Amino acid sequence: MPLQVSDYSWQQTKTVVFLSLPLKGVCVRDTDVFCTENYLKVNFPPFLFEAFLYAPIDDESSKAKIGNDTIVFTLYKKEAAMWETLSVTGVDKEMMQRIREKSILQAQERAKEATEAKAAAKREDQKYALSVMMKIEEEERKKIEDMKENERIKATKELEAWKEYQRKAEEQKEIQREEKLCQKEKQIKEERKKLKYKSLTRNLASRNLAPKGRNSENIFTEKLKEDSIPAPRSVGSIKINFTPRVFPTALRESQVAEEEEWLHKQAEARRAMNTDIAELCDLKEEEKNPEWLKDKGNKLFATENYLAAINAYNLAIRLNNKMPLLYLNRAACHLKLKNLHKAIEDSSKALELLMPPVTDNANARMKAHVRRGTAFCQLELYVEGILFS
Repeated sequence: MPLQVSDYSWQQTKTVVFLSLPLKGVCVRDTDVFCTENYLKVNFPPFLFEAFLYAPIDDESSKAKIGNDTIVFTLYKKEAAMWETLSVTGVDKEMMQRIREKSILQAQERAKEATEAKAAAKREDQKYALSVMMKIEEEERKKIEDMKENERIKATKELEAWKEYQRKAEEQKEIQREEKLCQKEKQIKEERKKLKYKSLTRNLASRNLAPKGRNSENIFTEKLKEDSIPAPRSVGSIKINFTPRVFPTALRESQVAEEEEWLHKQAEARRAMNTDIAELCDLKEEEKNPEWLKDKGNKLFATENYLAAINAYNLAIRLNNKMPLLYLNRAACHLKLKNLHKAIEDSSKALELLMPPVTDNANARMKAHVRRGTAFCQLELYVEGILFS
């Protein structure tokens, strides 16, 4: 049974009640305060203080200060008036119990409302934070799209400028070509005039020197006819020998030094066989041939088995790393599998091996440029796709 505390003191004004309650040596941590608009309880075992207040108070703005073994309450009245007593007198036990229960229910409802308000505020904060994050992400996305658009516009402008430059260069070449043709036509006309003038002067001179009379005329014409008839051709055979050519182009249209270098590199590539690999011990002789492995990879690529085709090209490259078609075909497999960086590496390696540029490797170089440019474009690196393709 707790001990009721009666040695408290209180003062009041029309709006505020000041209540001082001694703790009687009890630790502050063991003190429990419960306050509503009509009920005040302080529990500090083994002591208990209860006050059934004379009039309602504003329990939200009221305060309690603990210190120096004393609790000082500042209770703000809801109505400005002087109280006759601090606690209501003449209250039986049933009335006290009802006031206690009512106060507890009011406190529970307030706690529930406060919890709901706190949860609602938390939801609002989360909603606001989510909207802010979505806004930031939208701004970032828009910024990235603007950067992409600017890059695209820049690349388009550079491409248009390059096309315009090429068009002007072609126009300039055409103008120079036309000027050369005009100059040649003028030279031809001048030469014709000179020849015509020479022939006229020669005819005049021959007429002046020729003797007069019919006989002399007949002799001259007969001699002229004899001189103008050419002698019959002699019968014979002509042997024509053609220079042996590996490339389809004519010798006058080709680059001999570059073609010889290309043929030398191809011969070295065919001779460069690396058979000192441990995995080759279990393979058949035909499976150790890079050409056979290349054909095998091509067949696997045709059946859309790209990973197996890559394995075939990998083994062929380990056997012979000087064959550009192996890198070129493996780049096509990487392009199908969206391994874009590897496709760029293999295309670049194939272009290194396809040097010098000659007619025989033009088709392979074109494929390497196309595959490298496609990989750059799929990576959205349009400027690099234009520059390196």
